[in-house]
Amino acid sequence: MKLLYNIFLFFYPLAVRVLSITNSKAKLWTEGRKDIFNQLSIAFEQNKSEVIWAHCASLGEFEQGRPVLEQLKKQYPNAKILITFFSPSGYEVRKNYNGANWVFYLPIDGKKNANQFLDIVKPSLVLFIKYEFWYYYLNALKHRDIPSLLISGNFRTNQLFFKWYGSFYRKMLGLFSHLFVQNEEGKLLLASIGITENVTVNGDTRFDRVIEIAEQFSPVEAVEKFIQKNKVIVAGSTWTEDDEEINHYANTNQEIKFIIAPHVIDNDRLQECLRLYKKSILLSKWLQKKDISDKQYNVLIIDNIGMLSKLYHYATVCFVGGGFDGDGVHNVLEPAVFGKPVIHGPIYDKFKEAVDLIKLGGANSVGNALELEKQFDCLIQDESLCSSIGNKAQAYVYANQGATNFVTDYIQLNRLLTN
Repeated sequence: MKLLYNIFLFFYPLAVRVLSITNSKAKLWTEGRKDIFNQLSIAFEQNKSEVIWAHCASLGEFEQGRPVLEQLKKQYPNAKILITFFSPSGYEVRKNYNGANWVFYLPIDGKKNANQFLDIVKPSLVLFIKYEFWYYYLNALKHRDIPSLLISGNFRTNQLFFKWYGSFYRKMLGLFSHLFVQNEEGKLLLASIGITENVTVNGDTRFDRVIEIAEQFSPVEAVEKFIQKNKVIVAGSTWTEDDEEINHYANTNQEIKFIIAPHVIDNDRLQECLRLYKKSILLSKWLQKKDISDKQYNVLIIDNIGMLSKLYHYATVCFVGGGFDGDGVHNVLEPAVFGKPVIHGPIYDKFKEAVDLIKLGGANSVGNALELEKQFDCLIQDESLCSSIGNKAQAYVYANQGATNFVTDYIQLNRLLTN
């Protein structure tokens, strides 16, 4: 298995380089890693402070780890923070995040790269957020006796760690100093492969993050101007399959205002949304308008990243995308924290919070457009039912806060950083 892993490390950058000729995301992945070690050397040349290095696969993992990083920054003001991303969708959105001292792409894994990276950065503490297990980085950290923590680990039976041929990946888990996992099921799975020490069930730091967002909410004037006093359906992180289920209802219920936030906002995807929704306008275009009739548009398409979590505040009903696609539903906690009823597609079983919300009556899953339209009608017309479901969703989020403190308390108790 280690041989296959090394083959992957060799061919993956080559494949991305070929794809970069026609694929903008692949081009960003490649360009962002050009001369990466020279960039790192310049950035860290004068640093004398302790470094907290947090690695995130993409944007979702960054948001998951953000509460921990921001709390550590308060507790250890003299330490500096480095954030690395594997994916352009994380790096490009958060490369100017002012809560970190440095934001970089992570050089591809490998023995030489891992050691060179650590020689330059010299981290005192390393946090891997939820996913991504890079063998040579973890192995080098272990050999250098640098504490490495997995934050909000989420484990399922279908992962390689739990297959008969997964010994190489199981070894990676053993290289962590401590594993913070989201639930008891994850702890039991780890125990089934002999990992019983240095494991703590502390929940999911995303709960802390969405609560923080909700409690720091500030109005979005352009959105308020668009929705006026109408009923509002906010559909977040949508893919083509989601919009194809929603668009008929939006086109035939023009007295309802819709806010659609596609998961991908490249030009092709935005043009697709404009075609599907007959009376739609991009937010960027709406911001330029001065004299638009209130009835001219009933669908506002969000063509930026980072605004969605706020927009759920304005919803009467929320739809979360991804549930009609193979990867499954996106973040249902973002609307739930605002006390909004949540609807999504049928693919959600990999996500504990989505399963929990269904069981508690704070969300509903639908299998097709007809079921979705019935749910929309029911909730739009029944304010009492809408409020009841939303309250259950919000109560669930607040009942699960506190995962961040588990991590920061552990770091403080074990003196992994100095004040």
